[in-house]
Amino acid sequence: MKSVKLNFLQRLILGVLFSVISGIALTLAFPPYEIWPLVFIGWVPMLIAQYRIMPDKISSLASAIGIALWLQGYLYPVFAPIGTFMVWLPLIVFVMTFITDQGLRTFATRTHYRWFILNGVVSWGMIEMIRLFIPLAGTWAFIAYPLYRQTWFIQPVSIFGMIALGMLVIAVNYLLAMWVMYWFDRQWNLGDELQPISKKVLHTSSLGVGAGLVLWLCLSLFLLNLPIQTPTVRVAAIQPDVSPLYEYMSSRQDVNEEEKKQIMTPIYESMLQQSQTAAKSGASLVVWPEGALYWDPLQEDKFDLREFARQENLYMTLGYTLFSEMGIRNEATVLNPQGEYLGIYGKDHPVVFAGETSLTRGTYPVFETTFGKIASIICYDLDFTDTSRKMSRQGAQLIAVPSNDWSTIGDKHYTHVVFRAVENRVAMVKADGGYDSAIIDPYGRIIELTSSRQIHSATLVADVQIGNSKPTIYALLGDWIGWLAIAASLFFTFGKNWLEKRAGME
Repeated sequence: MKSVKLNFLQRLILGVLFSVISGIALTLAFPPYEIWPLVFIGWVPMLIAQYRIMPDKISSLASAIGIALWLQGYLYPVFAPIGTFMVWLPLIVFVMTFITDQGLRTFATRTHYRWFILNGVVSWGMIEMIRLFIPLAGTWAFIAYPLYRQTWFIQPVSIFGMIALGMLVIAVNYLLAMWVMYWFDRQWNLGDELQPISKKVLHTSSLGVGAGLVLWLCLSLFLLNLPIQTPTVRVAAIQPDVSPLYEYMSSRQDVNEEEKKQIMTPIYESMLQQSQTAAKSGASLVVWPEGALYWDPLQEDKFDLREFARQENLYMTLGYTLFSEMGIRNEATVLNPQGEYLGIYGKDHPVVFAGETSLTRGTYPVFETTFGKIASIICYDLDFTDTSRKMSRQGAQLIAVPSNDWSTIGDKHYTHVVFRAVENRVAMVKADGGYDSAIIDPYGRIIELTSSRQIHSATLVADVQIGNSKPTIYALLGDWIGWLAIAASLFFTFGKNWLEKRAGME
């Protein structure tokens, strides 16, 4: 073992470098880069910095830099174009992480790293669980999202939820970091304050994480090959080359009703033509984007939508947005082939940071059709786990998702649909106002997809199997792993001194 003497500045610079590597690696794991294996190792450099390189008193600077840089690389481009205070999230997270991670290295040292992995895992689970209750956060940047194409690995989400998958990812990172630190301690001695990791702790930790990983993988493969005895239905997602909602909002203050109709007519004629093409291809259901209509279709029948549905023998999920002095009605409805509207769904999670409201939120209707039970959620509802779960509990087999994204989330937002489908074992059809539309089966397999930061027209038509109308364990229990993570985190918070004393007595 070589004794290496580094001064404060040298440790700081080297620690920052390692943390930056983590931030870059985690950014590259997510779309649009999609180097997904990096999510299993991205944490390692900043953990080495935090627990071995950084000066002890500012060791939490490592995780603060790594996580903030990752969020800067992933979230900042998402929100920069709309100019909200959300662009400051990485800085806010930097400050919070620097404060909350203070003392973690001391705790790990005093307890001989016995709780190193478990403490890190449940802390992350707690963070993701708490974010589900924050309207500004939801599941954006959940650490499991880079795995959205790895259907062979994500199936236990239908039992444990994606928070559990994220915790498994963190556990792998912490175990790898522990192995690197074990090797590190046998090569260099940076100071007497560093507690070396014993072989016993390393081997016990490896056995625990390894067993969890193997069991998760075996369960995932089993669930992936567990058939659902349900029919297949041909569906379509209608994506126009101009967002009806954005077009209407940009003109509603400046023109009268007749001029407005002239502006919007070409968009509707195009979407009707796309829907007709889908119907001729055998589609039973077409989904239009969020805010596709600027009127209440249950009260007015502009563009003869009822007759169109009858002629084409189509179910149509239609998003519409109404503005009033009291707020916004952002809703979706289902029009059946008899020209009847089956009911109304009000957006459950309005985009509050953009000033959106949803006056009719709080109801979760599921509609009977000739091919199964369908429901709808709207855009930002995708970023939370509760809305689609409530639909699943009522027997929904297919969930339509009218959405209206903007350019910088067009290569990201559809990944959320995958996990909502797996969590509830339902098919999902996302129809966007110009950027990303998708058709997903109950196992999270992407049947059809169009995704780009450039607005474009697309008509996605595909056969997709629907769910079996039986809620999954996750749909019934919700984010139960997240609640366990909160309980365990509270134990570490309030039992810290007891754990340190117990370790010191051995």
